[in-house]
Amino acid sequence: MTTHVKLEALGRAVKQAQWRHHRAMESRLTRIGTTLVQWDSLRAISERPGASAHELANATFMSDQAFGTLSKRLLAQDLIVRAPGAGRRVEHRLTRAGEKVLREGSEIAEAYFLETFADLDDDERDTLYDLLNRIGR
Repeated sequence: MTTHVKLEALGRAVKQAQWRHHRAMESRLTRIGTTLVQWDSLRAISERPGASAHELANATFMSDQAFGTLSKRLLAQDLIVRAPGAGRRVEHRLTRAGEKVLREGSEIAEAYFLETFADLDDDERDTLYDLLNRIGR
């Protein structure tokens, strides 16, 4: 008889991996004066120049209100600019300072990702990616 992992244990393992990932990234990103949430928001803005706050909130797994609060901090730090778009839309773009923080943060993230997934070969990484996307739908 095959013994399978309990679903609760599987859920906790996913949560534990996410928690460790966030803590490690947070501590590494503080070295350049940013946070994981800020870096991820800069990444999202870079990938979607001119995106609205709502689009960026969805891309970063935040509520519209939380992203609005964060964007005010990014604006105060001169990391982004906001400009009126069509209708009531407010568009977001990175400043040079924002591009620099994004670039430095991306180097940190890449090094951490290499470390994190070093024990998995390419096929295992592909499988993990596919499985996480399947349950994340």
